[in-house]
Amino acid sequence: MQTVTSSDVAHLLQSVRNGTATPPARVPDSLIPRSIEEAYAIQDEVGRHLGPVAGWKVGSETPESEPFCAPIHAATLFGDDAVIPADLCRHRGVEAEIVYRFERALPPRAGEWTRDEVLDAIGTIHPAIEILDTRFEKPGSQHKLLHTADQQSHGALIVGHGVTQWRKFTPVTQRVILSINKRNVVEHIGGNSAGDPLRLLVWLANHASRRKIGISAGSIVTTGSTTGTIFVGHDTEIEADFPGIGSVHAHLS
Repeated sequence: MQTVTSSDVAHLLQSVRNGTATPPARVPDSLIPRSIEEAYAIQDEVGRHLGPVAGWKVGSETPESEPFCAPIHAATLFGDDAVIPADLCRHRGVEAEIVYRFERALPPRAGEWTRDEVLDAIGTIHPAIEILDTRFEKPGSQHKLLHTADQQSHGALIVGHGVTQWRKFTPVTQRVILSINKRNVVEHIGGNSAGDPLRLLVWLANHASRRKIGISAGSIVTTGSTTGTIFVGHDTEIEADFPGIGSVHAHLS
């Protein structure tokens, strides 16, 4: 019997990215990662073809559950008022998110990073829009570890201008307004399934340390959807507003 390896999954995902394979509707059970560690190993292998890492996305299904993460590469990171190329993402799942930028590095080390140390390394808080995409035929169609292996379904991240006084904002009570083509489609308080995103940052710092990766100075970390995911078509205007923190706008070509 042929042994299926993580490299087989990584090759499949990279082949879809470079257009030499069709996004699969169904993946054989033999290709499903056997653990979250294997999914992260596949991320690493795919990531070697995607260029420099500029930050991370991190999330959690509940305030108590184990978080999960994926690197964000510089090629998919944009600033306010960005025009996102039409061919960058096959699917365009829009989410409003809160981003933190680390002013100081948190490199790998033997001991755990404490919450105070992690928070002291943060420089700014930002409004952001993440565009979810997938290398599979449909979003959310595969085992969750396959989606984790697929860079946690990351497509693009648009980050607005930051605020240095980030400690005065409480994300679980933060108002968010998401508009599509100048029409408000989501407006509420909080909305992140993970609860307090600062817990995610501490987890990520230690996760990256244990994996001998670390977090470099200037890295951005986006902390999960506050609005759910709304799929949109081409030629769409998106704005995410977090009153007090700021707003960010993008045009999806």
